[in-house]
Amino acid sequence: MNDERIHQVIAEELGIRPAQVQASVQLLAEGNTIPFIARYRKERTGELDEEQLRAIEERYRYLRQLQQRKAEVIRLIEEQGKLTEELKSRIEQAVKLQEVEDLYRPFRPKRKTRASVAREKGLAPLAELMMKSREEAEVEQAALRFIDEEKGVASPEEALAGARDIVAETVAEDPDIRQFVREYTWKRGVLVSRARDPEKKTVYEMYYEYSEAVRRMPAHRILAVNRGEREEVLRVSIDVEAEEILRRILERFPHPGQRHLKEAVEDGYKRLIAPSVEREIRGMMTEKAEEQAIRVFAENLRNLLLTPPVSGKRVLGIDPAYRTGCKLAVVDETGKLLHIDVIYPTPPENRVDEAKRITRGIIEEYGIDLIAVGNGTASRETEAFVAELIRELDRECYYVIVNEAGASVYSASKTAREEFPHLDAASRSAVSIARRLQDPLAELVKIDPKALGVGQYQHDVSQKRLAESLAAVVESVVNHVGVDVNTASPALLGYVSGITSAVAKNIVKRREEVGRFKNREELKEIPRLGAKTYEQCIGFLRIPDGEQPLDKTPIHPESYPVVERLLAELGCAREAIGTEELNERLHRVDVSSMAERIGCGVPTLRDIIDALRKPGRDPREELPPPIFRSDVLKPEDLRPGMQLKGTVRNVVDFGAFVDIGLKNDGLVHISRMSEKYVHHPLDVVSVGDIVDVWVIGVDLERERVSLSMVPVPSGEGE
Repeated sequence: MNDERIHQVIAEELGIRPAQVQASVQLLAEGNTIPFIARYRKERTGELDEEQLRAIEERYRYLRQLQQRKAEVIRLIEEQGKLTEELKSRIEQAVKLQEVEDLYRPFRPKRKTRASVAREKGLAPLAELMMKSREEAEVEQAALRFIDEEKGVASPEEALAGARDIVAETVAEDPDIRQFVREYTWKRGVLVSRARDPEKKTVYEMYYEYSEAVRRMPAHRILAVNRGEREEVLRVSIDVEAEEILRRILERFPHPGQRHLKEAVEDGYKRLIAPSVEREIRGMMTEKAEEQAIRVFAENLRNLLLTPPVSGKRVLGIDPAYRTGCKLAVVDETGKLLHIDVIYPTPPENRVDEAKRITRGIIEEYGIDLIAVGNGTASRETEAFVAELIRELDRECYYVIVNEAGASVYSASKTAREEFPHLDAASRSAVSIARRLQDPLAELVKIDPKALGVGQYQHDVSQKRLAESLAAVVESVVNHVGVDVNTASPALLGYVSGITSAVAKNIVKRREEVGRFKNREELKEIPRLGAKTYEQCIGFLRIPDGEQPLDKTPIHPESYPVVERLLAELGCAREAIGTEELNERLHRVDVSSMAERIGCGVPTLRDIIDALRKPGRDPREELPPPIFRSDVLKPEDLRPGMQLKGTVRNVVDFGAFVDIGLKNDGLVHISRMSEKYVHHPLDVVSVGDIVDVWVIGVDLERERVSLSMVPVPSGEGE
C-alpha cells in the first residue's frame, strides 16, 4: 500500500477527497500544527476542521505502521522459505494489524509446545491424515506405523494424542478460523461477572451476579467491571455457545464427524483459541470503553475551558477550611493579587463576628462585588457565612460557588511556587479560585487536565492516550479563543500553536524587562522564536491596544495586505475597523467576487470579514455566564417537584451532575433528560450549560439529590 493508496483509504473512511488527505499529510510533514492548518490553510485542505485533521494524522500514522509491519512479516516468512504468492497477497491486502498478525501466527517462532514436540516425533503426517480421513479406524490403523520408542512414541494412543495436538494447534493458528471465532464471540458473547465473596459489601454489588451482551455493554460498565476484577472483588469471563462454534469449525474439514478430528478441534478451541480470543475481546471492549471515556472527558474539558470569563470585576476568592481557617485572596480586574488574609468563621473556632468584620473591611476597601467560594471542605458552612454577610451589606454583592477541582494540585505545583513564592499552598489555592471565576481558561491551563474533575474512570484508561487527547483539547481551545500576549502566563502561552515552554518563558521575560508589546512584529525579536514558530503562533497571539488595529484580531499578518486591498475596495481606512460604517459595508460584500478581485481564497476572506466585524471578540462571551447567588440553599429546603436553575458540572455516560447551589451536585439520569430517547447525555447538555431542573428525590443521609430536566409536578418524586 503506497502513499497514494493510503490517502485513498483515509479519504473513504472520513468521507472526504484524497486530495484533501494528501494536502493535510503534506502540511503536517512540513511541521505545521493542526490549529494553524485548520485556521490558516483552509484553501489547501478544503476547509477541514481540527477533528478531521487529527483523524487524518492518526490514521496515516497507523496505516504507515501497518505497511511497515506487512513488509517485515513478508520478509520474515520469506526467510523461512514458506512465502507463497497467495499468502503474500493476503498480507498485502490486510487492512488491520490484527489480520497481519493472524496470518503471521503459524510462522512465528515459538516456545516448545505440545504440537512442536509431536512434530519432532515425526507425527505431522498422521495429523494430516487425521484432518482428511473419513474413517477413524483408518487413522487408528495408520497410528501403528508411527510407534517409535527412540522418538518417544511407545503406543498408537501416544501417536494419536500427538497428532491431535498438531491438529489442535493447526486449527488455533488458522487465520480464518481465528477471525470467525473472534467475530462470533463479539456478536454472540456474554460478559459474566460473579463476586469472589458474595457476602462482602463493596461498590461493585450490582455486578455480583451480572451478565450483559459483549457488543452492547456500555463503556462505564466495562470500566467498572474491569476495576472490580483488578481489585479482586469480581471474577469475570465471557460465555459463548461453544457447540455452535465447534460445529462451524468442523464444517471446514471434509469429514467433520470423524472422532479424532472432533476431539482435536474441541481441544484446539477450548485450550488454545477460546482463552486467547477472550483476552482479545476483553481488550477490544476495554479499548472501546477507554475511547468513549476519553471522548467524554475531552468534550467535558473543552466545554469547561470555554466557560465564559467574568470580566471587569475585582473578585474575593475564598478557600474554605475548618481548623486552619478560610484563606482569602483579592485579585483585581486583570487577576493581579492585591491582598491575602485568613478568617475563622467555621468550627472549631467559630469566630464569626471577627470574620465578618475582616471580610466586610476587605469588600469596602477593594470595592468587591463578587465573591468566589471554593466547593471543597467546609464549603457549606463558608457559603452560609457569606450569604449572611451579604444580607448585612449596604451594597450589592453576589457569590458564586466555584468548582475547585485541581486547585490543591495547582497550589502545590512548581508553577504556583514560581508565581507566588511567598504564599502558602492554601493562599495560592484562594488566588486560583478567584482567578478561575475571572478567566477560567487562563487559570485552568496551569493544572493537569486529569485533575479537573470532569471525566469518568479517568484512572482506568490508557494514561498516555488520555494525556495526548486532553493536551490536544487544551491546545485547540487556547488557539480558538486566542491569547493576549501582554497578560498571558507562560502556562497559557505554552499551548499556543508552535510555542514551546522555553519560548513562552522568553516572551514573559521580555515583557517584564522591556514592557508591553506594541505590535506583533516585536515578537520576532524573542530568543528561539524563529520564522517557522512565528508563522505558526502569531495569528493566535493578540495585542488589544497595539499600534496595528489588526493585531487584536485572529487575522494572520500574512493576510494584512489582503485586508488593505479589501478596505481600499470598500473605500475605508484602517481606522474604520470596528465601526458601524465598515460593518455595514462588510455585510453587503459578495465574498466570491470580492475574493477574485483582491486575489484571496474564499474561506480566508470569509474569516477576515468575520474578524473585522468583531475585532477583539472573545468567543466564550457568547455562552451563558455563571449563576450569581446571594442566599444559600440547603438540602432540607428541597421538595419533590421544586424547580431550580443549575450549572452542569460534569457529563458522564449515564447522566449529568448539576450544581444547584449545594455542597454536592445533583444527578440527572439519562432517562430524565428529555421526553424523547437520549442516546448519550452529551447530545443534550455540555459542561457549563445553565439548565432548569426539577427535584425528584432527596437523600439527606447520603446528601444526594436526584434531578430531572423534564418537568415534575409539585409533590411528585421518588
